[in-house]
Amino acid sequence: MSDQPETVDTIEPPAKSVGLVKVVGVLGILGGIALIVVGIVVWIMVSSQLRAENITVPDDAMAFQGQTVSGPLTAFVQADIIQHHALEASGGKTYAELPQDDPVRATMMNASFLRASLFTSVVSFGVAAFAMGIGVLAILFGLAFRRLADVPVVVRRSTVV
Repeated sequence: MSDQPETVDTIEPPAKSVGLVKVVGVLGILGGIALIVVGIVVWIMVSSQLRAENITVPDDAMAFQGQTVSGPLTAFVQADIIQHHALEASGGKTYAELPQDDPVRATMMNASFLRASLFTSVVSFGVAAFAMGIGVLAILFGLAFRRLADVPVVVRRSTVV
């Protein structure tokens, strides 16, 4: 026998139940999948609704000239050029700055409504992308919780004299 003390490893069950951690992990994964699916559905729905309007970005826009408005960037560019054209028609005045009896005021109001609708679609795309990103994070956290819960042993190393 050697003079060195012998070490013994003892495997013990965890001090507390890890069942809740497993449940939270599964719920995180399922919730993440749901967020990704909902984000994709919203993205496709908004894109198809915009495409159905057959809006074409004009040639004097800052980008995407001649393309059909169907995504967040084309919607933003279209909203920008609508404002540019409306301000040209009003001599640089906004809806609120025009006299109430000015016939151009109706054009400015329509331009404002169109811009608001386009910006709403841009925000919808952002919310859909955010939901998908949070879904990916939820899945990663769920997988991490499941992995933690799958290590249910405690190893104690002790020295035997």
